[in-house]
Amino acid sequence: MGSMIVVLIVGIAILVLMAVVFALVARKTKPQGEGTAELRPFSTKRPLSLPQQILYFRLIEALPEHIVLAQVQLSRLLDVQSGHSVQAWGNRISRMGVDFVVCNKDSSILAVIELDEVSHLNEAQQEADVKKNKALASAGVRVLRWQVESLPDVAAIKSALNEEVEQ
Repeated sequence: MGSMIVVLIVGIAILVLMAVVFALVARKTKPQGEGTAELRPFSTKRPLSLPQQILYFRLIEALPEHIVLAQVQLSRLLDVQSGHSVQAWGNRISRMGVDFVVCNKDSSILAVIELDEVSHLNEAQQEADVKKNKALASAGVRVLRWQVESLPDVAAIKSALNEEVEQ
């Protein structure tokens, strides 16, 4: 009987020791700040720049029978055709987005609109724009590029998109 008590005490001691070790390991592997009152280093920002906001409201006014989406990832617009590597081709567009997508009521894409701001003057952005244009063109999506210095008015938007509807 005495040996059973010793075995029981040793077993309990091993279980307690394992629980302590497990708790220590779990604590060390927990991401910093996880489970604490510590705030994350995030704050909000506006998804559209001031020129993009102006253009957005002009698009809405000019195209009331269409859906206008802002800041859309290419991966939401383009599929990789079967027979090609989804991962390889998807990686080429994974971090690319467009400023605006104009859709018909059935969500089919009418056109993509890019607003070229100051950031589009640097060489890296221009190379990214070329890649983006090629990806969209390969899917048959027309891209309209407007310069921030000469935002189109409502009439110009209607005219540019009516041309697209007729094509």
